[in-house]
Amino acid sequence: MKLTLTVNGTTHTSEVEPRTLLVHHLRDNLGLTGTNIGCDTSSCGACTVHFEGQSVKSCTMLAVQADGGEITTIEGLADQAQQAGISTGDQDWHPMQEAFHQCHGLQCGYCTPGMVMAATSLLEENPDADEGGVREGLEGNLCRCTGYHNIVKAVLQAKGGA
Repeated sequence: MKLTLTVNGTTHTSEVEPRTLLVHHLRDNLGLTGTNIGCDTSSCGACTVHFEGQSVKSCTMLAVQADGGEITTIEGLADQAQQAGISTGDQDWHPMQEAFHQCHGLQCGYCTPGMVMAATSLLEENPDADEGGVREGLEGNLCRCTGYHNIVKAVLQAKGGA
């Protein structure tokens, strides 16, 4: 099937098999390997991206379901922040990426792209989230290294509450 997506501000038209998962299309066809594959069952959240501004697990969404839509991956998050005038720090990072860096909100880093994407969406939906709200809002994203304390700390710092 012919598929047209706007990914990180760039329009891509591709031919895909109807059964291709969005995560595989992003990684294999578009070369955006920052979106990780963890479980293929939506349990871990490593594949989280933004589709039409909402956080989605791309391992349970078919690429054709996203046809005509707008997707932001971890690679495009900093660009999105720059365009909105909200980049911070010495790097051209999104404030959430900067907070994860400053608070050491990662250990092995495998869950980090999905956590960052879910966390940015969480704060857009619930900008007043406290520690409990952050923990509840990220419960669909798993960290195998049990780095949750620093992840929550990073999210609270990004929102300005730490």
